[in-house]
Amino acid sequence: MNLANKLTLSRVFMVPIFVGFLFLNNPFGNYCSLLIFILAAITDWYDGKLARDKNMVSTLGKFADPLADKMIVSAAFICFVGIPVLHIPAWVVILIICREFAVTGLRLVAVSEGIVIHASEGGKIKTVLQMGTIITILLLLCLRGYMEEPYFLRLIIEWLPLSLMLIVAVVTTGTGVEYLIKHKGILDEKDEKG
Repeated sequence: MNLANKLTLSRVFMVPIFVGFLFLNNPFGNYCSLLIFILAAITDWYDGKLARDKNMVSTLGKFADPLADKMIVSAAFICFVGIPVLHIPAWVVILIICREFAVTGLRLVAVSEGIVIHASEGGKIKTVLQMGTIITILLLLCLRGYMEEPYFLRLIIEWLPLSLMLIVAVVTTGTGVEYLIKHKGILDEKDEKG
C-alpha cells in the first residue's frame, strides 16, 4: 500500500475519534475535534498531491479518497445537528447528504458505462466551502467560552453557523443539480439498455 493510500485510510480512522471528541461537549473535546479535522483536511490535500505528483494513483485510492472525505464531512454535519447552541436543523444536513448520495450514485453508474466524471469547478468550490464551514463552526465552538460578552458576540456564535450551513446547502444542492443535468444522458442510456 502506497503512502497516499495510507494517508487516505488514516482519515477514515480519524472519523470516530473526531466524533468522540466532539460529543464530549467541552472545551477540550472541541479543541481536539478542530485539530483532528484540520489534520484530515491537510492529509486530504497532501494525499491527492502525492498521488498526482508521484504517480501513486490506484484503484483503492480512487475508491477510498472520496469516501473518506464524505465520511468525515458528513460526520461533522450530523454532529452539528446534535449541538443545540448551533441551531442547525436536520433538514439542512439531510439535503447536503442526499446530494452526496445522488452524485456518488451517478458516478457509479458512469463508471459501469466506462465513463469517468471528474470534479467540476463548482464541485471543488463546494468541497472547499464545506471544509471551511466545518472549521469555522468548530473554531466558534472553541471560542464560545471566551465570547459570551458582549451580547452581539454571543449572537454571532449562536447564529453564524446556521447562516453558513444554509449557504453550504444551497451551493451543495446547486452543484448536485448541475452534475445531474450535465450527465443526465448517462442515466437515459442506462434506462434504454435496461
